[in-house]
Amino acid sequence: MMDHEQDGRYRADSAVLAAIGEYVDAQVGRVGVRLPRAVAEAAVAAWDRDELGGGAPETHEEYLLRDRAAELALIGLEISERGRWEGEELVVDLDVASAGAALRASQ
Repeated sequence: MMDHEQDGRYRADSAVLAAIGEYVDAQVGRVGVRLPRAVAEAAVAAWDRDELGGGAPETHEEYLLRDRAAELALIGLEISERGRWEGEELVVDLDVASAGAALRASQ
């Protein structure tokens, strides 16, 4: 269990992180990326897929996996709406938050 003093520091840290995010969004907003065909098509398929279920308690790992699947689906939506093919590569301007989620998933 987290103590109240530590919880307060984490809440303050969260507010500072959000403030940084506002500055990043104002400066960057979108990031141009190039994706290979197979990856781009898999992202669009994730967006097109209907998922059933939910509501059941989940572990931290299950939450993380579901969150990443949702991030992939949102990238698939961006690809569907704004992506363009250049040969075997898909070019799309991703929201910086989506690009960041993909980057975090790769690490």
